[in-house]
Amino acid sequence: MIALKSKREIELIRASAKILKFVHSELNGLVKPGITTAKLDEVAHRIITEEGAKPSFLKYRGFPASICTSINSEVVHGIPSHKRILEEGDIISIDCGVCYNGYHADAARTLPVGKISDEASELVDVTQEALKRALADEVKPGARLGDLSHAIQAYAESNGFSVVRDYVGHGIGKELHEEPSVPNYGAPHRGVVLEPGLVLAIEPMFNAGSYEVRVLGNAWTVVTDDGELSAHYEDTIAITEKGYEILT
Repeated sequence: MIALKSKREIELIRASAKILKFVHSELNGLVKPGITTAKLDEVAHRIITEEGAKPSFLKYRGFPASICTSINSEVVHGIPSHKRILEEGDIISIDCGVCYNGYHADAARTLPVGKISDEASELVDVTQEALKRALADEVKPGARLGDLSHAIQAYAESNGFSVVRDYVGHGIGKELHEEPSVPNYGAPHRGVVLEPGLVLAIEPMFNAGSYEVRVLGNAWTVVTDDGELSAHYEDTIAITEKGYEILT
């Protein structure tokens, strides 16, 4: 069942999103060669708890950290570790969720580590731009979710990248994952009608090679099946009377 949010509920999600934006801003400044993913996790956890909030991911279905850190061919759900040291030329997706006063916000950013290859830079840029363009062109009351999904897929493929099928975006609010699912692929003019009060975590995941993925032996980390690079970009957005608002 899809739960539309009241103005008060959206304000509560916005409060979580404000903390989350601060987390991403701080981590963005720390991403450089030599830092461990465990250190990034420690900083995120400290900021979130000092703000009186909770990390949405920590212990969620057993996940052991406050953020996901996915490097290069890792698509999503990478586990921070003191043994994972960022190197020049890496790209890293940092996915984080914050729960404040009972409501969640969720956002991911893929960042360069020092100087990266042209291919990696293009992949990161296209993933972010796909979300930006799809929101501007397709998200408004009365549109269908399939219009958004199709626009994301079309932009990825027009730039030579593939769209991950096995993992999708989602509704968000009192629960980290709510209905509806938000695929990054599909046919237009289908799916849920967008209404004011609908809050979604929309998260394009693009691969440089095939869209096929697999899960590593730790039962969490998703990687590209062919070992090619992957990028991930996510924002929590609210559908409004006039269009949409990016909360994160």
